[in-house]
Amino acid sequence: MEAKQDFDWKNPNYEPVYQARIDRLNRLRENPEIIGGVKQYYKDNPVAFVNDFGATFDPRNPERGLPSIVPFLLFPRQEEFINWVVDRWKGREDGLAEKSRDMGVSWLCVAIAVWMWNFHPGTVIGFGSRKEEYVDKIGDPKSLFWKIRQFINLLPKELRPVGYFEDKHASHMRIVNPENGSAIVGEAGDNIGRGNRTSIYFKDESAFYERAEAIDAALSQTSNCKIDISTPNGSGNVYYRKRHSGKIKVFVFDWKDDPRKDENWYREQCEKNDPVVVAQEIDRNYESSVGNAFIPSEYVSMAMSKGPADIMPMGGLRVGIDVARFGDDKTCISFRRGRVLLKQVVLSHLGVDQVAARAKNEIAAYNEMPEQIAVDTIGIGAGVADIMRGYYPDKVDRNTGKKYPIVVDVNSSLRMDNGQDYNLRAFMWREMKEWLKNASLPNDQDLRTDLTALRYLFKAGELLLESKDDAKKRGVKSPDRADSLAMTFAYPTLAKKEPPRAKVQQYSPSDSMFGTLG
Repeated sequence: MEAKQDFDWKNPNYEPVYQARIDRLNRLRENPEIIGGVKQYYKDNPVAFVNDFGATFDPRNPERGLPSIVPFLLFPRQEEFINWVVDRWKGREDGLAEKSRDMGVSWLCVAIAVWMWNFHPGTVIGFGSRKEEYVDKIGDPKSLFWKIRQFINLLPKELRPVGYFEDKHASHMRIVNPENGSAIVGEAGDNIGRGNRTSIYFKDESAFYERAEAIDAALSQTSNCKIDISTPNGSGNVYYRKRHSGKIKVFVFDWKDDPRKDENWYREQCEKNDPVVVAQEIDRNYESSVGNAFIPSEYVSMAMSKGPADIMPMGGLRVGIDVARFGDDKTCISFRRGRVLLKQVVLSHLGVDQVAARAKNEIAAYNEMPEQIAVDTIGIGAGVADIMRGYYPDKVDRNTGKKYPIVVDVNSSLRMDNGQDYNLRAFMWREMKEWLKNASLPNDQDLRTDLTALRYLFKAGELLLESKDDAKKRGVKSPDRADSLAMTFAYPTLAKKEPPRAKVQQYSPSDSMFGTLG
């Protein structure tokens, strides 16, 4: 393996590399009896295999005066990645790679796959992506299988399988090694995980899968080693949760790990790219990597940086109860006083009477009558609200005899008539967003995720938030913590001012571009 410590990555000179490879290949051909030993060496040393004989393709090279096909020389972080993936495979465990753009990760996965296919008999290497054209499209360099075929074809014949012919053994989505029975297979979209069992499975850009949970469930039965590889795509999705779970080994490819890039390169990227692109593909910023996220991550970060010394909790106690409807949704109870979110309590798998009892106990700890208890009454939440009204009856004004409810029903689908918000959910999220500009939040990663996960659009000039159902379709879990806090903004204290006006008609799911809101 040629020494690379003096290699100039920004102005590469490949002549010495080519000469070293020619010398190495000549020795092989002059001494064919050593080929078996060389293959055994490469079987245990994938990094040496790639550095010694791997090649890669970059159509941008000619504009720099370089050939489009060049030796695949690994810089240190790339070598670490190859060894990290091999360790995951040998340990029969999953892994996740979080990457900046243009780090050569696709080619690294291709190199690992060809190494396994070439030197480890009977292995099956799987590749999956959200679209078939990204996996295999004949003649398209962006497809993974085009890269695989190129990598194999550019190896010297002494290191290709005996009897291998591309037109015979490299069909669509399947490349077979006729010498040892290994195979590289591909799948796309909803078919990921539906094929044969695999030794290792590379999930390309997995943060962008629409039904990531279903894909994970399918793959769990077909491979002991699954490698998620992606740039960020917002918070709250399956890739994000997996990345921050602490339950899976994570490999980070930062742009600063690439010796070809420096601060000048980064400034150029910032100047010519949209900030969302920079956040997603270069800075690996989850909260800022979605262009139409309703609440900016900066609002949340600022609020979480403020404590009791910065903002005093003043005013009455307001409570928001977002009641879980089904599945893995959580019930969340939020306690807010003025500009401060005091506490959130998250509950799982409790009935309406248990939720109401727990809420009562938590409220009792504050030793005061709440100013308002707002309850999500879509679905089973109506039962919680009825029980809570038994605990906290309406307040009666001594002077006027007028009743003011402590417990208020929040139907987030209620159509608004304020000219700004399509429904009550949009209204209370807008109010919460404004509140965040000068608020204090607990430093809670799950709350941060929930607040920054939802997207928005405008319908007939009015704000419409993404529904929970549509968020789930792109892998984002229900934002229970954020919805619970938003409940505390649904209605003002009625004794102080009139509530926002709402149209008489109820919101219909068919009115939404997103689908059913909840």
